Amino acid sequence: MNYKLIVCDMDGTLLTSNHKISDHTANIIKKIEDSGLKFMIATGRPYLDARYYRDSLKLKSYLITSNGARAHDEDNNLIVVENIPKELVKRLLDYNVGKDIHRNIYLNDNWIIEYEIDGLAEFHKESGYGFNIDDLNKYENEEAAKVFFLGKDKEIENLEKSMERDFKNDLSITISSPFCLEFMKKGVNKAETLKKVLKLLDIKAEEVIAFGDSMNDYEMLSLVGKPFIMGNGNKRLMEALPNVEVVGNNNEDGIGEKLQEIFNIEI
Repeated sequence: MNYKLIVCDMDGTLLTSNHKISDHTANIIKKIEDSGLKFMIATGRPYLDARYYRDSLKLKSYLITSNGARAHDEDNNLIVVENIPKELVKRLLDYNVGKDIHRNIYLNDNWIIEYEIDGLAEFHKESGYGFNIDDLNKYENEEAAKVFFLGKDKEIENLEKSMERDFKNDLSITISSPFCLEFMKKGVNKAETLKKVLKLLDIKAEEVIAFGDSMNDYEMLSLVGKPFIMGNGNKRLMEALPNVEVVGNNNEDGIGEKLQEIFNIEI
């Protein structure tokens, strides 16, 4: 197959556990782009956060962010906007998630939280993208790109079960990590937005390679011609896609090594 595009998730995939792109993987990506192939990031993170990493790779490429709720073209023009309707934002914010669950909302380029928790700032230290602390109830009558909840693994698992019963007919629901439960407008995910981008680029889904590590990558990996799951990936994703090849983990250049193998790149 003559592949034309590589699409890559960020956290747990392109980024190491220290939220950085390794020099080796960055060099491989640069060589791939220089050869004429396209490389694109598709992430649950917001646009300004993801843009930092794209620009650090010196890529001129499209960006899919907020799990498909937003997409920007190569010139940073906004081309996809999919918001949760305000009545559903209110329902999400009114939901009794319990005192130990941390609530978050993305409003275009603004990330709003109620209070800071350990590790949250460190997660976005590289990009410099930051949150604003405010009363989330102020935003219950606004549309949102994404609403998400952070907590311990078991707490998020239980919350997913209860909220899925109440919201599965109205919203897209996914897990981006064992501690993060996310909600987008119904029908929104990375794959649906990728389809729109592929149409603009005149690239077929079977001509795409994709890497991911969690359930928010499920639809994207199911769509493309050559999907890969990271060795550190969520077991639920591996069980959901048992025929997809598992590659090395994100701290050992899993992406760089696999791309080097596929395209016979010499370093």
